[in-house]
Amino acid sequence: MTPPTAAGSEPLVDGVGTAVYTVPTDAPEGDGTLAWDSTTMVVVQVSGGGTTGLGYTYGAAATARIVEQQLAGVVTGRCAWDVPAANEAMNQTVRNAGRPGLIAGAVSAVDIALWDLKARLLDLPLTRLLGASGTAVPVYGSGGFTTYDQHQQDRQLRHWVEEQDIPRVKIKVGESWGRAERRDRERIAQARRSIGDAPDLYVDANGAYNRKQAIRIAGHLDGHGVTWFEEPVSSDDLDGLAQVRAAVVPEVTAGEYGYTLAYFGHMLGAGAVDCLQADATRCGGITVWLRAAALAEAAGLELSGHCAPHVHAHAATAIPNLRHLEWFHDHVRIEDLFFDGTLDPRGGSVRPGADGTPGHGLTLRAEQAEQYRTG
Repeated sequence: MTPPTAAGSEPLVDGVGTAVYTVPTDAPEGDGTLAWDSTTMVVVQVSGGGTTGLGYTYGAAATARIVEQQLAGVVTGRCAWDVPAANEAMNQTVRNAGRPGLIAGAVSAVDIALWDLKARLLDLPLTRLLGASGTAVPVYGSGGFTTYDQHQQDRQLRHWVEEQDIPRVKIKVGESWGRAERRDRERIAQARRSIGDAPDLYVDANGAYNRKQAIRIAGHLDGHGVTWFEEPVSSDDLDGLAQVRAAVVPEVTAGEYGYTLAYFGHMLGAGAVDCLQADATRCGGITVWLRAAALAEAAGLELSGHCAPHVHAHAATAIPNLRHLEWFHDHVRIEDLFFDGTLDPRGGSVRPGADGTPGHGLTLRAEQAEQYRTG
């Protein structure tokens, strides 16, 4: 298929733009280690060949400045077909600036936009460009914030299970850095009562527990049919994760703070997780997310996509060892607000690319988003 460029020429990236949006939460949100009342999305648009690709990440507004000052010049003028080459060039450019953190988010957003641009130039859904291993992508409802009271938590869980027929849900635990263990236990029991016996119940401590505490509370988790214990201790404590994993029945999972491919290699080498997590808006974009999936597959493990579900959906179809995607309340609400082309999780899975829309299928509602623009 010939891209919309001059005859015989390759489409080149000719522009990179950014926008920052801050959206208040619909209620106070918090986990075991942090509380927040707004979420910031940094959008990147990359143009070339008469078409524009869209990417984004969730993080501080300074991420946009990194794109503008360090990355835009690196990708401008490059062939739009060669996304991995652009990704490598960005990584080399930021070497001395410190890649983990905000810079990794900036690289990720540009990489996602480049993949979207390429697929749009070829008039293909991104799942077709990457090559699908499957079509239906399982999701799990994620929220259950420590700031919720019993009624808020019950209402949210029942919405996913009873109204959207999503058979797997997750709540936050580890409140106040693990100092509210009694309330954690009560909320876990309440969550099981809300969703009944059939669906899967997950918990996420966001690294709030210490090793012995995580092992101690795991018995309570198993008693309520919890099968997924996310970040029971800090994901920087690989030995601790491995120790907890060896001692508990629920699966131990982590990886959302993986900013480099090497980090995932270290996590797998330490035997720290039963299922690897990776976030394409943090780890280096779709390019690195797919590589993380390959590392997990080589280790005999599955991969789960962390947050930003509409970024991950198409890439998720391309890997044979997908577990599921996190249908995170905060991000789903923002993505539904900001974009046309969002997916429907009813039945517990989404089917990206089913309507044939090119790229990842998202189009920014510029006027709708403008009221939240902060940069």
